[in-house]
Amino acid sequence: MKKVTYYISFLVVFAAIASCKKDFLDRTPGADLSEEKIFSDPNLAMNYADNAYNHLIDEYARFNAHRGTTSQASDEAVSGNTDVSVRTLNQGLFHDHYERGGASLNDIGDVWERAYAGIRITNVMLARINDVPWTNQPVDRIKGEMYFIRAFLYFELIKRFGGVPIADKPATIFDDVDIPRNTYQECVDFILADLAQADNLLPVSHNASNYGRATKGAARSLRSRMLLYAASTLNNPEHDLAKWKLAVDAADSVIKMPENPYSLQGTYADILNVSQSPEYIMIKIRPPRVIDGFLLDFVMSPGSGGAQGSMNPTQNHVDMYEMQATGLPITDPASGYDPQNPYEGRDPRLKANILYNDADWQGRKMGMWSQTATNGTVTYGADFRPNNIIYSATRYYCRKMWPEVYVRNTTQRALLNYVFFRYAEILLNYAEASNEYHNSPQADSRIRDYINEIRGRANMPDIPSNLTKEQMGEVIRHERAVELAFEDHRWYDLIRWKQAKEILTQPMKGMDVVKKLDGSFTYNVVTLPIIYQKKFEDHMYLYPIPRNEVFKSQGILIQNPEW
Repeated sequence: MKKVTYYISFLVVFAAIASCKKDFLDRTPGADLSEEKIFSDPNLAMNYADNAYNHLIDEYARFNAHRGTTSQASDEAVSGNTDVSVRTLNQGLFHDHYERGGASLNDIGDVWERAYAGIRITNVMLARINDVPWTNQPVDRIKGEMYFIRAFLYFELIKRFGGVPIADKPATIFDDVDIPRNTYQECVDFILADLAQADNLLPVSHNASNYGRATKGAARSLRSRMLLYAASTLNNPEHDLAKWKLAVDAADSVIKMPENPYSLQGTYADILNVSQSPEYIMIKIRPPRVIDGFLLDFVMSPGSGGAQGSMNPTQNHVDMYEMQATGLPITDPASGYDPQNPYEGRDPRLKANILYNDADWQGRKMGMWSQTATNGTVTYGADFRPNNIIYSATRYYCRKMWPEVYVRNTTQRALLNYVFFRYAEILLNYAEASNEYHNSPQADSRIRDYINEIRGRANMPDIPSNLTKEQMGEVIRHERAVELAFEDHRWYDLIRWKQAKEILTQPMKGMDVVKKLDGSFTYNVVTLPIIYQKKFEDHMYLYPIPRNEVFKSQGILIQNPEW
């Protein structure tokens, strides 16, 4: 891993913050500076530390820019764009994917490179922090941020690759930087030690000019997420209850923070679109966005001026939303579901997350239909064309990632936040860990209480009170799929549960919509063409380490099995 750890990064520093209203990372690049210059100046040292934030994963489109995402790799969505990067993802050829798409543009090579580059910054900062002639700068906070960011970057590595090499100090030209992989548990222990340091050093909250920085709650939330992953089937096949207890306690440490700073936001539909929220534990601060590549070429329908609406929710995902009145899945005959009125009376989170045929949108109705006139002429709705890669392949678009103000050739801007942690996830983490730890969900009433709290925000009925442990586990997995839809959780949930092979090899489906001459619609679920079907094998539960890293390590960095 020479390219990663033997890498000195003192080249980019940032000017002072122009305004307290701006992001603390919104700074203008300055001149190249030496290490000694940086760490002899407190302000330059602070700016150098802030650059570590830029190495966190802070966008939803991860596999290959906006040409493939974790949503499109999971059962949440497929991509109407069928270029080589998407095809190789569907076929499970992750090596081919990242090598053809470019190692800097994906969830494998890019994450490996950016994580170790960020770890390098944190290591340098922690090694030199006592050399800086600090005046009135928040030294403890800076140190806490470095421990937090290093822990976060290592977590992002191990959730993808398993155990990775641990570098805890900056390498010099005299160091042997080809080091073997640590075990998964060694990495977990290292991350926990960093998070313990961060917890002691970080504040509970920040003022407006520093909103978005790591806090004590963020450190505890990362610990909750990591210990949940560590206790899950992929990493805990023996179902060691002690690991589940650690995950319970970690989630509880956020919920029971003495300051009690977090709660569910009153509304769900705008969960990604507000500047501040009691639910946000940590988000990526950005100004309101113009229509850019992410929006224009990722989620917007051509009917609203999008270039390629390539993130297409599947019928598999849409079918997860229960009926609101009964709280029953649509497959239950008693649910009240009408397959010819498929979106009526569903969990309100469906409308918040998905755009479907005839949905009210931007002052019009979404048109996903085809219609055949009596003379045989076929016409189509504004948002659908058959066999056309710029339109939805499933007859659905992703509402959650498309704020309604975005229409082509307008100057409208809106917030679309990347959420690192929000409170609903912590409640779900607690419910899952406690359910796995106890013999029965009735042993801990908070399991049901937290699930009902989340469902109640969406005006969904309470879950039954007499569920078995297995039934409660299914409820919790369902709630994660719906509540956290498209927020970069589903793919990794399926991986850690070791359910990806079972679920992703099911037929991926969409909806066929026909508009009759009287203006009504008929709906029929259809299996998508083979190019949208997914392949998953047992060795895919861990990503392949980038080949170039393996090759240049001269046999020291061992590849994951079967890659």
